[in-house]
Amino acid sequence: MNKSDNTTTFNADEDFELLSKRVLYKGFFRLDEYRFKHKLFAGGWSNEITREVFERGHAVVVLPYDPKLDQVVLIEQLRAPALATTKSIWLLELVAGMIEPGESPEDVAQRELFEESGLEASAIQYINSYLVSPGGTTERFYLYCATVDASQAKGLHGLESEDEDIQVHVVSREQAYQWVLSGRIDNASTVLGLQWLMLNYQQYQK
Repeated sequence: MNKSDNTTTFNADEDFELLSKRVLYKGFFRLDEYRFKHKLFAGGWSNEITREVFERGHAVVVLPYDPKLDQVVLIEQLRAPALATTKSIWLLELVAGMIEPGESPEDVAQRELFEESGLEASAIQYINSYLVSPGGTTERFYLYCATVDASQAKGLHGLESEDEDIQVHVVSREQAYQWVLSGRIDNASTVLGLQWLMLNYQQYQK
């Protein structure tokens, strides 16, 4: 543990001790139990801590954007857990999907874009990656912007084998962002993607 400029940095190998890790549940998702100790900012070591960690793998999020029409392609689908905090369980989202073994994030971005919207990207740009909720899950999202022809976006999509029921919506970039501001769009990956687009869309319109 090193201190400089009133900040503290930790070396995970030296300042964190994983005492045990075991699987509590394994189904469509997995729940692991971590037992660990760590060095404290004030010095010394913590007591033994137990945390349950939700393990579902990692995912890719794709923002389909048409710079010529200045339009965004959104998808709508049912998300049952949203019922806990919202009146509507049909959410407006960006394209997204899980990374399967052997796939690169960019491979997934191209695959999911076609499966969920029927579109193919003329170009695809990596934006960033971020931890979804590091207090309880290992999941990391990889965010991409795909240049598409929004005039080709229409109809219903999704894989029947995965019980997906997806409707495509094409809206202006400004309208999509207004839905963020009003709270109609309130899922994190879509909010982050549309905020990024509002800051960077001009680079696509040159």
